[in-house]
Amino acid sequence: MNRLAIAFTIATTLLFVQSCSSSSNIQETMASSTTEHNEHAQANVNHEGHGMDRANDGEKKTATKAKLTTPDKIAPNTSVELAIEIRDSNGNAIANFDTFQEELMHLIMVSDDLQSFAHLHPVYKSNGRFEVEARFPQPGSYTFFSDYKPTGQQERVSVLKTRVSGDRPPAVKMDVNRTKTFADTKVNLELSPATVKAGEEVTLMFDLQDAANDRSITDLQPYLGEKGHLVILRQSSPLTSNDYVHAHALKDTPSGQVHFATRFPRSGKYKLWGQFNRNGKIVTADFWVNVADSSS
Repeated sequence: MNRLAIAFTIATTLLFVQSCSSSSNIQETMASSTTEHNEHAQANVNHEGHGMDRANDGEKKTATKAKLTTPDKIAPNTSVELAIEIRDSNGNAIANFDTFQEELMHLIMVSDDLQSFAHLHPVYKSNGRFEVEARFPQPGSYTFFSDYKPTGQQERVSVLKTRVSGDRPPAVKMDVNRTKTFADTKVNLELSPATVKAGEEVTLMFDLQDAANDRSITDLQPYLGEKGHLVILRQSSPLTSNDYVHAHALKDTPSGQVHFATRFPRSGKYKLWGQFNRNGKIVTADFWVNVADSSS
């Protein structure tokens, strides 16, 4: 078995180790806190969401490692079994996890061109091992943001990657419209303030209407314990934990509306996916947002 180790440092320290055999690919990532990351995450602690591996002042910062195992070759539009193992920095399995937003793990899977998105909930099997079935819609590179909470610790986000065989599809033109229809739901997105700047708080307001009559929907139900769910990713290569924001819905908003307050960490183009529960059917609404530099 050949093993290739690539170590590099970003705002958090990540270690990726990838090994290949005839039957599976295995990739590991280590997440450890840094002051810079803690400051960014602290800005998102309450209703705003969170980034990777935050810790409160005085809390012991414990590194965790996530290992992703996939089939050696993955074909598009074919269901495959994935396994994720969570260990401490010494390689020992972390056995106990806390539920947050009704699940033990949230696994966000995106194609690196941000055209494909899936929000999965792996099943915990014991001894730090989670398993999930996934389907990759097109060839190309994919990034996973594995969000979990070891018992007694703060949430962690580990970044893992894999590739689907085949020719990468042509680039898709960016749709910057703020009103879109997804099946039977029309979604309008408004921002306050309208000009978004890096590091400054912004409220994202989703107005959900029935596409048949343009009336506010009346069948909105909680999703993962909240009025809605929002994932935000900055367009970058490669995708890293510093590009990831997971925001929480505000309470007491008008009927048919879901609001989120957050901050975008850096300037650039961001794609966001809002998810809402219409009487048991999950609506995923995607939009692009341009974030200006704070000095502009």
